[in-house]
Amino acid sequence: MKNTTLVIMAAGIGSRFGGGIKQLTSFGPSGEIIMDYSIYDAIEAGFNKVVFVTRRDMFHDFKEIIGDRIEKVIPVEYAFQEMNDLPDGFSVPEGRTKPWGTGQAILSCRGIVKEPFAVINADDYYGKSAFRKVHDFLVAQHPASNGRYQFCMAGFVLRNTLSEHGGVTRGICQVNEAHELIAIEETRGIVKTDDGAAVVQEDGTLRPVDPDSLVSMNFWGFTPDFIDELATGFPAFLADLGENRLKAEYLLPTIVDGLLKEHRVDLSVLASSDHWFGVTFKNDVPYVRDAFHALVENGVYPKKLF
Repeated sequence: MKNTTLVIMAAGIGSRFGGGIKQLTSFGPSGEIIMDYSIYDAIEAGFNKVVFVTRRDMFHDFKEIIGDRIEKVIPVEYAFQEMNDLPDGFSVPEGRTKPWGTGQAILSCRGIVKEPFAVINADDYYGKSAFRKVHDFLVAQHPASNGRYQFCMAGFVLRNTLSEHGGVTRGICQVNEAHELIAIEETRGIVKTDDGAAVVQEDGTLRPVDPDSLVSMNFWGFTPDFIDELATGFPAFLADLGENRLKAEYLLPTIVDGLLKEHRVDLSVLASSDHWFGVTFKNDVPYVRDAFHALVENGVYPKKLF
């Protein structure tokens, strides 16, 4: 059986959540955190290793709360995303306080992940179908076409991914008739409206967006050579920071969009109708907790996962 790894990005600061470590907040009836449900679904789909991307200052709590439990049911490894983990010749700009985004998070897995892998956020619940579809894609044979990478992503309906408590960031996708990604636009400040969804502009006005658009929720399926691609592109990103050196992020949707524009990747969009939910803001907590309890009551998950 082909080995596949689930990479969970859990190094986020969680500033919008109020400064707490939102990835380690309990939601399930037996104390489960969101990652527990993702790992349960991943194992059920066929993934056979988990890599946690975290921070060294979180490692003790992280290992105690989740790592020690999960390694009893599936092999576990750790990668560490650090702000000062930079290529030779680069240093952290004075005043920078956060790591460099999801691209750097996956780059931190270099030497650890050597098989096809999926990438997810630690604080998002994706539903079961996305794990099955991405896993099945990763284990299938996808012959290279004209030297292009063969990747995939789970696509979620925008209206199913919005928060009641503020704007969110989503990668809005353009998809062709073959269900392949044409372009992806990282879009910030998407809010739920009476008519569906809109983007909050700098002047405070709202620009409507199609609530039925497919969006990226950072659920990707990659081959290991993508990590080498990240290593090649990171220095170029750092060399072009300009005035945005304190906040610029090396983001997976932007990186993938660049590969698309260069005609270097074929990326299948695996549509999911499952409802996403997650913790972007502290006010999301009661809703997410109620949602997990309802899933348990409806028999989707056992009362105690592990």
